[in-house]
Amino acid sequence: MMKMPPEDTPRVRFRWSRYHAMMIAVPADKAVRDRLISGLGALIGIIATGLLVRSLAGAGAHMPLLIAPIGAAAVLLFAVPASPMAQPWAVFGGNIVSAIVGVSAARLGADPMVAAGLAVGGAIAAMALTRSLHPPGGAVALTAVLGGPGIHDMGYSFVLAPVGVGTVLLLAMAWSFHRFSGHSYPHVAKALAEPASSADFSREDLIKAIADYPDVLDVGLADLEELLHAAEHNAVARRWTEKT
Repeated sequence: MMKMPPEDTPRVRFRWSRYHAMMIAVPADKAVRDRLISGLGALIGIIATGLLVRSLAGAGAHMPLLIAPIGAAAVLLFAVPASPMAQPWAVFGGNIVSAIVGVSAARLGADPMVAAGLAVGGAIAAMALTRSLHPPGGAVALTAVLGGPGIHDMGYSFVLAPVGVGTVLLLAMAWSFHRFSGHSYPHVAKALAEPASSADFSREDLIKAIADYPDVLDVGLADLEELLHAAEHNAVARRWTEKT
């Protein structure tokens, strides 16, 4: 086997590190324990939501009791409850406006692929305008178009149930679960440390930095501000320890 020249090793490692960072972005979160707990929460939440929808709809209901986007919403609600896209208005508003847009696109009578594009694109625009960006909303809109005759026959009642009822029940399950899991939901940023000095960045500086950043960050302004202040506090404490 041909051995790699020693001088090329750092360059290859740099390339791998860069590609690894691009392809496999590791979230800045806690241990696997929280992820396992979130899976338990989703299990309970989906089962309870499905059973409640079934009991409300009745045994003879001719409608889907759960739709796939509810599963995607559960990932956000139980695994990343601090995300702005997992907050109650984002979840409820995003699903509702997306369902309305999706049903409207389906009723145009256009080619299904064209209607699908209109539904998802329109849903994203509607969520952005209503400040309710919620990724599963795109799937809700798509389900309204490609969900089959059963969904199409429901018309705008699809918005009320299963979308509206299912979303409200899942939100209630998430709220109840996080009372026991110790997470803040609806999320409120907690102060981790006082600013290190009066010369540190201000909220206006942070807002400008976010505005200049080329991508959308899935983190709330208050959370980001508290984390940066805590990092500054830790840096001051570390430098003081090193001096002494």
